[in-house]
Amino acid sequence: MADNIEVLTHSSIRITDGRRRIYADPYEMREAPHDADVIFVTHEHYDHFSPEDIEKAAKPETVLVVPESMKKKAKEVKKIVGEIVTVAPGERTVMAGIGVEAVPAYNIGKHFHPQSAGWVGYVLTFGGERIYIAGDTDVTDEARLVKCDVALVPVGGTYTMDKAEAAALVNEIRPGVAIPTHYGTVVGSPADGEAFAAMVDPQIRVEVKMR
Repeated sequence: MADNIEVLTHSSIRITDGRRRIYADPYEMREAPHDADVIFVTHEHYDHFSPEDIEKAAKPETVLVVPESMKKKAKEVKKIVGEIVTVAPGERTVMAGIGVEAVPAYNIGKHFHPQSAGWVGYVLTFGGERIYIAGDTDVTDEARLVKCDVALVPVGGTYTMDKAEAAALVNEIRPGVAIPTHYGTVVGSPADGEAFAAMVDPQIRVEVKMR
């Protein structure tokens, strides 16, 4: 499944499983494919909830999934998508044939993403694999309990865990594949992906999707 995952830029992710096209936090999209079956948004910051980019990805029947705390803000794009679904931190559900687990995503010791905001990452289960899209988070107790085959984790620091902390998390939760995100543009250095890879246990495959 990792081969079907793209990191378009920053934390903008696209997954194709043959039947569905899934996006997470579309941002600074260069094209407007209008092909999203489901769009997952982790939180309301401009580089994760971008109405302009949601419009580029969406088609009339697209399902938009947002944290419950974003219910009001998500109405900004209600005319762009077919349906808006909210999830609460810790909630598990199924939509469009995809298992969805909303993992709390928040900072520890910094104020950018407070736990009280109710923002999330997602574990998506389809095609026989579990894909963890961490969102903007530090190494939390909830993140350390995630079981997944593929982990997409932020490595840029400042607003999230940095590359060393992200590597430590990956080494603890032991996915088959780890993919670094959230670096090189808004925050972090373009070199952070390779630096993260060098700190991950060699038994875990790292795929640096942004070059």
